[in-house]
Amino acid sequence: MRSDEIKKGLERIPHLALLYATGVSQKSMDKPFIGIASSFTDLVPGHINMRDIERAAEKGVHAGGGQSFVFGLPAICDGLAMGHNGMHYALPSRELIADTIESVAQAHCLDGLVLLTACDKITPGMLMAAARLNIPCIVVTMGPMMGGYNRMRRLSYVRDTWEVIVKKDVPQKEIEELCINACPGAGSCQGLYTANTMGCLTEVLGMSLEGCGTALAVSSKKKRIAYDSGIRIVELIKHNIKPRDIMTGDAFKNAIRVDNAIGGSSNTVLHLMAIAHECGHDFPIELFDEISRETPHIVSMEPAGDNLMEDLEYAGGMPAVLNRLKDKILPSNTVSLKNIKDIAKEGEVHDSEIIRPLDKPYHAEGGIAILRGNLAPDSAVVKQSGVSEKMRKFTGKAKVFNSEEETSKAIYEQKIKSGDVVVVRYEGPKGRPGMREMLAPTSAIVGMGLGDSVALITDGRFSGGTRGPCIGHISPEAAEGGPIAIVKDGDTIELDLDNRTLSLVISPEEMAKRLEAWKPKESKFKTGWLSRYGKLVTSAAKGAVLNS
Repeated sequence: MRSDEIKKGLERIPHLALLYATGVSQKSMDKPFIGIASSFTDLVPGHINMRDIERAAEKGVHAGGGQSFVFGLPAICDGLAMGHNGMHYALPSRELIADTIESVAQAHCLDGLVLLTACDKITPGMLMAAARLNIPCIVVTMGPMMGGYNRMRRLSYVRDTWEVIVKKDVPQKEIEELCINACPGAGSCQGLYTANTMGCLTEVLGMSLEGCGTALAVSSKKKRIAYDSGIRIVELIKHNIKPRDIMTGDAFKNAIRVDNAIGGSSNTVLHLMAIAHECGHDFPIELFDEISRETPHIVSMEPAGDNLMEDLEYAGGMPAVLNRLKDKILPSNTVSLKNIKDIAKEGEVHDSEIIRPLDKPYHAEGGIAILRGNLAPDSAVVKQSGVSEKMRKFTGKAKVFNSEEETSKAIYEQKIKSGDVVVVRYEGPKGRPGMREMLAPTSAIVGMGLGDSVALITDGRFSGGTRGPCIGHISPEAAEGGPIAIVKDGDTIELDLDNRTLSLVISPEEMAKRLEAWKPKESKFKTGWLSRYGKLVTSAAKGAVLNS
């Protein structure tokens, strides 16, 4: 075992003394040492019940014949970080989480890991660490929050908070009730936003037990999954089954297919590419588009649809979705010690409206589309399942802003009108840096009733809760001198989702002239972690990973 490095041999007497100081018994010294990486915090709803899940996982590890050690990791809530400087730290925290797990596991020679996670950047960060370390690992995602209720109306976080802000006719008493009741307790926000999308895709990648992705955070089922995961990690160590044995190229293709079928968050493009990079699979971003074109969109969840994660759970969860796609799913191993094809065969659909048949989809194509054009030479990403038919082809006049704050101010002051294309730049991975989410401006546009007449494009990214014609991840970004940096107020911009194009309507000569005159802006952060991050981070088209 890897842990023999710190517990076997005469020269390890000092190490043993320290291990005994933690309370490990003599008999347990011969057992596999299992790290339980917990992102528990009182600050983030998705993580507040993780102490219970830690206990369940510990019990499972001990029942399976291992010795557990819990260690902590940071967790940032994108909702709390949204709309201010805090959001600069959200995406970079993914790298910190991966680095921290690597550091603890390597420094203490752990034999395997149970990774307890929930929210947006924590899950991909943990999967990146698992791939990098390539020691036996299993992931337990905490699962979705229950829907809120107010006066017998079911509520969800984005629609009943962010989209309400700009509405003028909502009484103060109702606003207070929405604040109190929209998020009733523990779990990742109720829609198919980034956290829940990544929970689902972790299961499809094969890194969590079947049923984990949609099992509700407050359910006893989640505790049982954590317990079983504790047992299973010891089995994975005995059989030497490692993350790269599971997260193969075919496993990533399956995850991309399911992502498109369920209409998941556009952030998964960044995260799946980053995880794949750690596994040694550097696939082109066009793979998302290729799979999207041949994968029907069969699950319509909030924000684009009206169903919540609890509905998907009761309809059969990921095994049921895999069952619909079983003829398109590629063979791949899982931590369940079953092939994903077998899980797909065994899945049962309990509601054919929530998980539709392939011949009765919500849309003929999947949720994600990759665009190119003279405005996005390297690529741009849109969640097309959230775009109305009317806005799939759109031409408008640019209104340009150099930050999210400028954009939100203009929207709240009602300076954005029908026919505008809102351009938000210098919000890419390098530009500010950190690639902030744009949930505040996008929700405001929808809340004002402009979702079918205004487009928003940015080199930043969007919350999984965003809907409407919002194109993000424009690469190269403005901070690197990409064409988005030279757009001017009043320029004509054309969007065509069917042909996958995003174009600035100016002559090549005019574009060349503007690019030659462009000068880079100084970074907002001159010291600290974000200063280093801005110097090392790569393009969104490559997953915004760090240069090694």
